Amino acid sequence: MSTKTTIPDFRITPTVDQVGVEERVARFTTRSIKKESKMQGMKMILSMIDLTTLEGKDTEGKVKQMCYKAAHLHDIIPGLPTVAAVCVYPSMVKTAKDALIGTGVKVASVSTAFPSGQSTHEIKISDTKFAIANGADEIDMVISRGEFLKGNYNFVFDEIAAIKQACGKARLKVIFETGELSTLDNIRKVSDIAMYAGADFIKTSTGKISPAATMPVTLVMLEAIRDYYYATGRMVGMKPAGGISTSKLALQYLIMVNETLGADWLSNEWFRFGASSLANDVLMQIAKQNTGVYQCSDYFSKD
Repeated sequence: MSTKTTIPDFRITPTVDQVGVEERVARFTTRSIKKESKMQGMKMILSMIDLTTLEGKDTEGKVKQMCYKAAHLHDIIPGLPTVAAVCVYPSMVKTAKDALIGTGVKVASVSTAFPSGQSTHEIKISDTKFAIANGADEIDMVISRGEFLKGNYNFVFDEIAAIKQACGKARLKVIFETGELSTLDNIRKVSDIAMYAGADFIKTSTGKISPAATMPVTLVMLEAIRDYYYATGRMVGMKPAGGISTSKLALQYLIMVNETLGADWLSNEWFRFGASSLANDVLMQIAKQNTGVYQCSDYFSKD
């Protein structure tokens, strides 16, 4: 396997067979999972979630409550993992970091003028450095979709590379906002750009527009990760975000990851769900598996 990274000409990237992608996705959705495997998969899903609050009405109290839930998903059910991370605005990073001391849960911060990305390069770098200085373990940046859609691929590459440098030791997730990119060919192209620019994760969406994450989009990104790994020997993570709200759908995503990339990617080091509402559905399913009956949703905190 090659370990040398040669930056390709991004004007020339593989085209995507949309019909083939949709047919393969349809096969993933018909898989049946046995009870023991389902329980294992649901706990894995919980461990891969980035609990998120990214609202103008966020307060320190709301962030602290979310951080408590991140480490104590449902204390009456033994053996549950913590989630992977919480994701907040840069101004809330220190609050989250302090609340999560000793839990092992990471703090991710959005940056680069999330969610639009419409700001200057200097502000985007400052945004990132502020989050890092306050303790962020991970940065979720948004790309400049307007520049990408103009065909200014070198601009997008250079911006990602600059943010990666500003991250220092923190891991960088690059958000594409796939609902604005129109075609699967564009999604394949931007995946390649981000990975060669240094992304540690590629991520579908901000969760602020629709459509957000879909299985066809995610499959195209997973296949880009596979091809990049074969070309360079470097693993890159994947984070579908937005629109994944049920354990059944999340399990289908795990099947797709396993069959496209293999078991090495089935950990929260390399795969995440950006879907806070997913946690409660998974918890309700686990409770049903343990007791035979569903618990009322009122037993589970929303934050």
